[in-house]
Amino acid sequence: MVQKKKKELPYLERDISWMYFNRRILQEATRPHVPLLERMAFLGIYSNNLDEFFRVRIATQNRIAEYKDKSTSKESNNAKQLLKHISKINANYVKSYEVAIHEITDELRKENIYLVNDTEVTPEQLDYIRSYYRSKLNGSIIPIWFSSVKLFDFENDENIYLAVKVGKEHSRTATDYAFLELPVSIAGRFIRLPDSDGKSYLMYLDDVVRCCLPLVFEGLGYNTFDAYAFKFTRDAEMEIDNDLRTGTLQKISKGVKSRRRGEPLRVIYDARMPKDLLKRVLKKMDLDTSDTVIGSGRYQNHKDFMKFPDCGRSDLKYPSWTPILKKELDGPESLIGKIQKKDRFIHVPYHNFDSFIRVLQEAAVSKQVTSIKITLYRLAKESKVVKALIAAARNGKKVTVVIELLARFDEASNISWSKKMQDAGVKVIFGVEGLKVHSKITHIKTKIGPDITCISTGNFHEGNARSYTDCMLMTASPRIVKDVESVFDFIERPYSPIKFKELLVSPNEMKNKFITLINNEIKNKKAGKPAYIKIKINHITDPIMVNKLYEASQAGVKIDLLVRGNCSLVTGIPGVSDNITITGIIDRYLEHSRIFVFAAGGEEKVFIGSADWMPRNLDNRIEVITPVNDLIIKEEMKRVVEYGLNDTLQGRIVDGSGENLFRETSEKPFRSQEALYNHYLSENTKD
Repeated sequence: MVQKKKKELPYLERDISWMYFNRRILQEATRPHVPLLERMAFLGIYSNNLDEFFRVRIATQNRIAEYKDKSTSKESNNAKQLLKHISKINANYVKSYEVAIHEITDELRKENIYLVNDTEVTPEQLDYIRSYYRSKLNGSIIPIWFSSVKLFDFENDENIYLAVKVGKEHSRTATDYAFLELPVSIAGRFIRLPDSDGKSYLMYLDDVVRCCLPLVFEGLGYNTFDAYAFKFTRDAEMEIDNDLRTGTLQKISKGVKSRRRGEPLRVIYDARMPKDLLKRVLKKMDLDTSDTVIGSGRYQNHKDFMKFPDCGRSDLKYPSWTPILKKELDGPESLIGKIQKKDRFIHVPYHNFDSFIRVLQEAAVSKQVTSIKITLYRLAKESKVVKALIAAARNGKKVTVVIELLARFDEASNISWSKKMQDAGVKVIFGVEGLKVHSKITHIKTKIGPDITCISTGNFHEGNARSYTDCMLMTASPRIVKDVESVFDFIERPYSPIKFKELLVSPNEMKNKFITLINNEIKNKKAGKPAYIKIKINHITDPIMVNKLYEASQAGVKIDLLVRGNCSLVTGIPGVSDNITITGIIDRYLEHSRIFVFAAGGEEKVFIGSADWMPRNLDNRIEVITPVNDLIIKEEMKRVVEYGLNDTLQGRIVDGSGENLFRETSEKPFRSQEALYNHYLSENTKD
């Protein structure tokens, strides 16, 4: 769904581009060279992404579509058209998804891993399953009669449910209808049965419960049982994303009170479910005409594929890439001292995140450190970062933590950690009213030598650092350190007129500074100087930035982009975007780092930081982008971008069509993540 915006330039709607992105993940699940169990995990990632998309983005569009006000009728009609388009795309992808599941299941059987259902079990397996039920599940599965509830008010959309039709033979009036929640949190989604004859056997929890329905309804006289899975997605109603004009946003925000919080907006059910049973399920949802109802396969909630048991078959997974502990950040010397002498960097998960943990732990204990300031957006379950900060506070350091309570779906975790830090004497600042704090910065003040700062493209989160690619600059550069201090001042005194000398900070001047950088490339191209733009980023949807890139392309500036997710640019349009190429990489690690390279007339400028080019990042969040001045680190950041742009094995063409085609090459396929890991290994063995 390409719309025409300013100057009739093409603009691909954010939510359509997101569907194309998620399709790239689905494609990865179908590629023969990807290890089989990793393909299964990609199916889980696809499903999990889609759930969140419906909870937030589709929920937002539904509310806009339903809001009746003359002044917002245009936005309402656009939302309705968008929802129809997404529904068509999703219906096609559902078919592809089901095919992928069947193909992978067949491939697993060839590897002697059998996923059996309730109709395929042997008598011995059935005895094991019922014994398992009595010892592990008894008391955890309690049916609720449909006739006993008005609506699904208390049911959690994280869970899977079975709709059950029970009856008594030879009795026409003894048919009843119930639903029950599968206890996935207790048992996991897949139950491993005893191996036999060199074969591994697994079973969905759904089918384990189906086998045990006579036990679930024991003592009630029923002897016929039919069970069909369903799941639903609620309106998360966390926010109406700020991609509308302010007046419209405010009006809709006030008007949505008519829609009950957490209303179901998507239902997926086993298409074989009898009509009388389906009718009861849908009635309890109280759905609207714009909501999505999808008849699907036997099993729902495929996000659980991310935790599919490996049955001891490590050969069916990616080979291990052990995070590299950089030699220059190892040894008995003070890491703070090393950073004071020279800029350092790590690129996780290739490099070990423990290097940053060690910096914090040293700061927590060192008598030369007087204070630590840090922004936290998402936190690991057992966060070593927080433990170091608590230790620092107990050691008498002045510790300030800015924690974002509105980090979507991590609110409860962040609140819990906040209380623990406050109890330890940490000064906790709960973000800024009206602005999400999304920057990833740390400031450490010392008595001897310059203060240091760490600026990252991703969260200070040990879990993410094992699967997200993020770059972190550690520096004692006085101008950058001073600017980072000013960011913390701005957070404590928001909307104060602070000027930044080195950093690009939103919502202050980041967008304008990026526009200036692009304008300089246009001027340099016209003057015959080197002019190009190379960017690695997660999302580009800001209309102003999209149009500015078109303008640069029209001026002849070569633009190469690595965009993982949403991308509103449409490439290949003569006279508009024929100087723009966009690549999207899906591989074992989630591409998350943001790196910006500008030719600057031959004096290249390189930046890294937390911001994508979306309205929310540039206008409504506190984000930080830092220049990279160290020549060696500069080259390494450029290498990350170049490797990605040259990736012919995992890189897709992102052109706005949704085809996600691979770049054709006559040479040996190049895989950027593997090449980067090997490069870092080689660098770490040099004297």
